[in-house]
Amino acid sequence: MQSEQPSPDLLAPLFAPLTSLPGIGPRHASLLEKIAGGRRVLDLLFTLPERIVDRRILRTVAAGHNLAPGEILTARVRVVSMRKAARPGQPSVIRTEDDTGRLDLVFFQQKNMPAPTVGAELLVSGKTSWFQGELTMPQPDHVTNWSKRESFPRLEPVWPLTAGLFPYTVRKAMKAALALLPDFPEWQDPALVRKRRWLSFSQALRLIQAPENSPADVEWAPLRERALTRLAADELLADQLCFGLARLKARSRSGRSMPGDGTLRAELSRRFGYPPTEAQSRAIAEILKDMASPTPMMRLLQGDVGAGKTFVAMNAMLQAVESGAQAALMAPTEILARQHFETLSRLCPTECVYLSGTIKGAARRETLAAIADGTAKIVIGTHALFQDGVTFADLGLAVIDEQHRFGVEQRMNLSAKGEATDILVMTATPIPRTLQLMEWGEMSVSRLDSKPAGRQPIRTTLHSMEAMPDILAAISRAIADNVQVFWVCPLIENSETQSAAAAEERWAMLSERFPGIVGLAHGKQDIAIRQAALEAFRLGETRILVATTVIEVGVDIPNASVMVIEQAERFGLAQLHQLRGRVGRGAKKSFCLLLHDGMATPTAVKRLTLLRDTNDGFMIADEDYRIRGGGDLAGNRQSGLPGFRLAQGLRLSLLVTAMQQDSERELDRNPHLEGKRGVALRTLLMLFNRHEPDRLLISG
Repeated sequence: MQSEQPSPDLLAPLFAPLTSLPGIGPRHASLLEKIAGGRRVLDLLFTLPERIVDRRILRTVAAGHNLAPGEILTARVRVVSMRKAARPGQPSVIRTEDDTGRLDLVFFQQKNMPAPTVGAELLVSGKTSWFQGELTMPQPDHVTNWSKRESFPRLEPVWPLTAGLFPYTVRKAMKAALALLPDFPEWQDPALVRKRRWLSFSQALRLIQAPENSPADVEWAPLRERALTRLAADELLADQLCFGLARLKARSRSGRSMPGDGTLRAELSRRFGYPPTEAQSRAIAEILKDMASPTPMMRLLQGDVGAGKTFVAMNAMLQAVESGAQAALMAPTEILARQHFETLSRLCPTECVYLSGTIKGAARRETLAAIADGTAKIVIGTHALFQDGVTFADLGLAVIDEQHRFGVEQRMNLSAKGEATDILVMTATPIPRTLQLMEWGEMSVSRLDSKPAGRQPIRTTLHSMEAMPDILAAISRAIADNVQVFWVCPLIENSETQSAAAAEERWAMLSERFPGIVGLAHGKQDIAIRQAALEAFRLGETRILVATTVIEVGVDIPNASVMVIEQAERFGLAQLHQLRGRVGRGAKKSFCLLLHDGMATPTAVKRLTLLRDTNDGFMIADEDYRIRGGGDLAGNRQSGLPGFRLAQGLRLSLLVTAMQQDSERELDRNPHLEGKRGVALRTLLMLFNRHEPDRLLISG
């Protein structure tokens, strides 16, 4: 039975381009696209204000004397006099007063200066400062005639801007967009709406984007909090519904059973020589059971640094080979892919081949032929694996390492290389439980929560950058003890170019102190030069490697037992934990020195202290989420969830759990989203672009 679809008339105005808004031409639309992240009216509506300026409290001028720096003064004043600038570069001043004191309104641009008459009453608002003993308001935010105070923005949204885009343009566009916002059918559970005293979705969005229209008799802060919570809940419900539909579709898809006979896995265990940990045994059992089932496998293998994910993945790949199929392992960098190839070639009792963009000529043709005719049972490589010229004889299992570094289309292309291909995704970045629900909700999860015996504990210490002389002395002692040292330079405004420059500067300084034994590796180098630097360090030809985060994954050098990270407060905790995991791989005691700026904030130092006090990546990830409120995985946004527009800055872990439970209940009783309730939920999915669960199924 065909399910009823949402009304196109309801959604079409929101999906229309920004140029459809009255008064918004192509130039303004292109600027609005930059802040909205898209060209639709809906993208603008989902651009939440960065803050709300509260101008509701009317103060006297005398009360303005006691305001903290940056605090807003809103006052009713009379015009005493006006003085226009005598020459360019001088300010113009409107002198005003009330019964308690005098306030000078200062304008540095003549065109922005109003022209009230002396004696006129004004409503003014802005930040104040002192100049030659006088209270001034430089460049007032608003100057309104008192008789027109009804138009004064008492609660003013402040949206993000870009060069050439002014607040009044955003305000005009947002007002026009809100006029197109319909009243949608309710998709949240009615009991939950009543319990939480939620506004409807459209009412909540209007309240946040146009707060000046909020009811005057209702306390603003709690009302705004409820509106933000409502909007976040809607986005989270859409996400969890999409995951739930993906799971339902996964269970209905025909797959293939790959039980294997255990012969190759037994030989792997013999060659490995160590018993697996309890966590590894559990994960292997879960994965092999999935592969033996006729339902396609979609599983996440989540393991901390050094937890032994590769050994688990090898067992899965060999079970595919035992069943007559091929397996592929895709890694995001050539360094990591080559490391996997060396490990698998040494331990796996079957034919392994390597493919990357650097494999050329006859070697490439030979490798492609082996993949196509099935001679190559296990294929390891980079994104080259999913290119058009690569054909598999029978790809049964795709293992994707460090999944977050690949785009959806790339993952789709790899899984499409086979029929009903099982997918195993590995990540060494510990994922907070809340993010796990969000990012991996359509997958089963196997978690490696312990490490193999023999891994050395790493002692982590915190130091101010001012302690550099002591750090260099410690490095001298380490080198004298035949130890190798990683020296990681800071992230600089997400600029690889600037980070590379910082690394080159540090390399020059260290080379002067330790001549002939310092290498350099960063992302702006030619790949061959970078590979040569890493190889020289691996062979011990250099003793110190200055690098950016190119060494975050896939660098395994047992003799390196000291990690120095400059300006560690610039990194996310999960990334610091990954970098720290580059040491502690050999027999010697290992150290991680976190250098922070002397002006680092208390929150930044608290985060680094957490890293100092524990080596448990899962605890670090969960605590970092609690401290920062989520944050973008790339580190740009400090609150909210990655990839989300409205789910920001709230107690998200409780809200995610509630929306997951609501989604499961809804799909249990209405799996095909039929009837009026189904139409409402389908509308929700379309609003948040979560109406294609198939993309989740085939991409991981």
